[in-house]
Formats: sequence, structure tokens, C-alpha cells
Amino acid sequence: MTEKNAKKVINFQSLTEKVGRFDISGSQAMFLIPEMNRIGGHLLAATFRGFGIRSRVIGTYKGLDLGKEHTSGKECYPCQITTGDILYFLKKEKERLGKDFLPQNYIYFMPEAGGPCRFGMYNKYQRIVLDSFPEFRHVKIGSLTTSDGYSLDGLINPERVSGLRKAGYLSIVVTDVLERLLWRIRPYEIKPGITDEFIEKSMHIMEACFERYGAQQRFDKIIDRLESLIEEGKSLIKPDLPRKPLIGIVGEIYLRHHVHANQDLIRLLEHYGAEVVNASLAEWVNYTSYDRLREAKTAFRFSLKQMHLNSLKAHLKDILKYGGDLLYQQQKQKQVYKRAEKLIDIQPDHKVGHLEEILKENDIYSFDAGTEACLSISGIIQYAREGFNGVVNVYPFTCMPSTITSAIIKPLMNELRIPYLDTPYDGSFQPGREAAIRTFMYQAIQHFNRNGGKPSH
Repeated sequence: MTEKNAKKVINFQSLTEKVGRFDISGSQAMFLIPEMNRIGGHLLAATFRGFGIRSRVIGTYKGLDLGKEHTSGKECYPCQITTGDILYFLKKEKERLGKDFLPQNYIYFMPEAGGPCRFGMYNKYQRIVLDSFPEFRHVKIGSLTTSDGYSLDGLINPERVSGLRKAGYLSIVVTDVLERLLWRIRPYEIKPGITDEFIEKSMHIMEACFERYGAQQRFDKIIDRLESLIEEGKSLIKPDLPRKPLIGIVGEIYLRHHVHANQDLIRLLEHYGAEVVNASLAEWVNYTSYDRLREAKTAFRFSLKQMHLNSLKAHLKDILKYGGDLLYQQQKQKQVYKRAEKLIDIQPDHKVGHLEEILKENDIYSFDAGTEACLSISGIIQYAREGFNGVVNVYPFTCMPSTITSAIIKPLMNELRIPYLDTPYDGSFQPGREAAIRTFMYQAIQHFNRNGGKPSH
């Protein structure tokens, strides 16, 4: 075998041996979580720490030049950002520790999705990039996948997997509630900047709660503390301010949550007179469980029709597994929102099964086609039904699911006379961006006024 061919084999082996699920329970390795959503990343890291897993959120956007240097530009924008994030972090760690830097002591967390979305290739590509640096070749990439509903099997001891999954899911729901609290308060805050300070403080308080109570499954303690923060947050609202036009956000999950990547879009919309609600993190997790359940039911019906009795048992097992996951997620989410909504009128989350029914009613798209377009298209229609005054679709430039969403939804929004705006991002600052948002908000305010200037919730 030539040296050139040997290198190819080694690289291929790297993709299979250094990308995947690694047992991180009791490991000395540091689990590195990219910052897509600031609150969500910190609460998830705290949850892992509660289970004895060394974990931290790595900083973001400081290594963007590195990310662009080691990508071609044909990748999704989030791939450039996260590639830069991990390279920047590792380089700084090597500078800080010097000879004590041990690459095998780090596991970089980069999940994946199935289907045509390029997200499924991030960790493979980043593996190749890390292998191009001799000092980073032994950094592993830990991955979960939508193909099994983000199962945590293999990460920790089997008897603790269920507890980690439940605590991790709760951290996502609490993240969504804290963010909805932020968006509900900030447009009406009694003092500029006070809401951001309060939410930052709240994030650290909830971090401590998840680290202390998550592994013990003492979820009531966590929710009780969340309630007390909501009570405190209510006092930051200036009571005599009238409600503002309500704007919904859909699109690619990373871009719509990463404030640097979307150039702080929500704050800009608020600046021009909006109250904003972003699609939740939990919506995507619920969708993956829901979609795996759909697939299991379809496979069961096919096997029954073909009389493939040997496979029926396996499909039935999947139905019970994913059905149980989805039921737990929906019940826990409902419990948290119910307690929060007793204290403040935050926007409730969409139920994934209802979103599929919306697509069936209109016969405009199908969950069989998959991707985030399923959630974005139906989510926009649901926003319209709930009385929102405008919708923004946030996505990486050239993103296929969001381009599909735009093509399908624009004619519908024109018919409904509800303002709609596409906001693709690639890291550049577009000179007409702010003008487009100002025009969109003018239209949203007109829609708000035409409908009596009343809030939808």
C-alpha cells in the first residue's frame, strides 16, 4: 500500500473511530458544547455536570475567520461558525496549557440530522478539519442523531440514560420559557437594559438548579425556582405601555437562535416596534420523536401488510419507545408552560401533531418530505391563525428547507395580507437589510392597526 493510500485509509477510519458516541460518564475528558442558544447551552452543560460529566459551553463567533479559512463557502453558515468556534477554542487551550495540553481530554459535541440537510455532514467535515492539525487529531467528536430521536444510549451508564434524557429535555423547555419571558418583558421594560441583566442572572440561577437537582430528578424544585424568577420578571414590565405588533420567527434552528449569526434580529425588530416570539427549541426535539414514531407506525403497517412477522416485533418496540418519549415530552412541556402561564401571558408552544394536521388541511406539504420546512410552513400558518401581525423566516443563505418554505408560503401570506420577510444570512452585512426590516415593520404596524391594535394573546 502506498503512503498516499495509507493516509486515505487512516482518514476514513478517523470518521468512524473518532466521530460517534463515547462513554463520557466518569471520564476525564471535557465535553465541549457549541453555543447555538446561550441559555440552552449553559443549562444543558449544567445538566451534564449534575450527572458527573465534565462539560462546558465554548465561546462563539470569535473564530469566524478560522471557520471561513477552513471551509469553501459552499457549506451552511452554521458550519463555518461552529468550525471556527472549535478551532479557536482548541488553539487558545493549547496556548494556555502549553505542554499540558492533551487533545484526548476533549470531546467536541456536534449532533447530526438525517435526510438532505447539510447539517448531517458537519461533524464529518469537522473531523477532517481537525485531523489536518496534528495537535488536534485526537480530539473526539461526540454525536447524537435524529435517526433514533437523539437517543443518549452509549453516553453514560445504561441505567442513567433515561434520567439524563428527562433532565436534558426539561433544560430545553426551561430555556424556551426563559426566552419567552425575555421577549415578553424587553419591549415593555421599565428601564433600558434591565431585562437582559435579569435574564442573564436567571440563566445562572437555573444553571445551579439543574446541576444540583437534575440528576436527582427533583424537577419540581427546578420548576418552583423558575416560577419565582417569572414573578420577579413581571415587575420589570412598565404597566401603562400598550401592546405592540406581534411578530413570529421560523426557520433554521441554529440561525434563528444564534444572535451573532442573525445579527441580533429580534432586538432589531423590537427596536422598530415589535414584540417577537421565536419558534422554540423543544419544537425540534418533539418533532424528531414524532417523526420517528410516524416512521415506526408506517413500517409496522407495511410489515403487517406483507406478513413479515419477524420484523413486526421490532417495529412495535419502536412504536412504544418513541411514543413513550413523545408522550413524556409533551406532558412535561405542558406542565411547565401551564405553571408559567398562570403568572404571565407568554406565548404557548405549537404541538407537532397539530402542525402536521395543518399541512394536511391545506395539502401544501407533507411530513413525509421531512426537514424543518415541515415546522416552518405549518408554524407560519398557525401564527396567522393566532393573530400574529407578521412572520420572519430566518435561515442560512442557500438553505434548502427554508427556500422551500419561502416558495410555498409567500403566496399564502399574500392572500392573508399578513407581512412576511425572508432573512437569509451568510456573514455579510447587507446594505438593504435594515431598510427591508423597517418596511416589514411598517406593514406589520398597519396590520396591527387594521385589526384593532389588540394583542393576540
